[in-house]
Amino acid sequence: MINFSDFEKKTKIVFKNKELLRQAFTHRSYINENPATSLSHNERLEFLGDAVLELIVTDFLYKKYPSYTEGELTAVRSSLVNAVIISETALNIGMNDYLLLSKGEAKDNGKARQYILANTYEAYIGALYLDQGYDAVDKFVHQTLLPKTTEIVNKKLWRDAKSLVQEKAQEFVNVTPAYKVLNESGPDHDKHFTVGIYFGPNLIAEGKGKSKQEAEQKAAESALKVKNWMD
Repeated sequence: MINFSDFEKKTKIVFKNKELLRQAFTHRSYINENPATSLSHNERLEFLGDAVLELIVTDFLYKKYPSYTEGELTAVRSSLVNAVIISETALNIGMNDYLLLSKGEAKDNGKARQYILANTYEAYIGALYLDQGYDAVDKFVHQTLLPKTTEIVNKKLWRDAKSLVQEKAQEFVNVTPAYKVLNESGPDHDKHFTVGIYFGPNLIAEGKGKSKQEAEQKAAESALKVKNWMD
């Protein structure tokens, strides 16, 4: 039996309603495998938490970067509240150790686990909001997720690398970049792709990822570094 009091000690946030806390960590697959349980899965909490998280992040960015346009703020927010960053945050605070999953899901540590962790973080926010209100969630998000903002802004990670490399390639070498899958490996539920970015016939850089889109973004980022276009 998972002891959620250990997680409460770790986060220094003690829930009044322990069922809400437990529900936040309960994946749909666990309910399907344990139909006799009195628990509900966390999808409704995730729906609520997603909205609360977006408000907190938007409010924070609006105040922190007064010179940024609406488009820039939207791009920074998207970089911050994507599945990769949120799942990393969830992993950092130990959420992976408390997930209630089916036996099948528990064995899968690929991309599916990344989404489960990101969804659990949002469900936890929804549960905390119901249990203790907006200020408690605001404090939690400031402690766990928002510190990543500085790196995202300083390294300009919020800019879409594919758009930027296309803009620079057309400006400096008068070509439109093309992408080609160079290698594909792994089972269907945990694919790994290597993608090359080409200027005409020339391979400029490569990128790896768990989807073609992720690999293309990494390839574009590498090309920007190779060409010294990271302004």
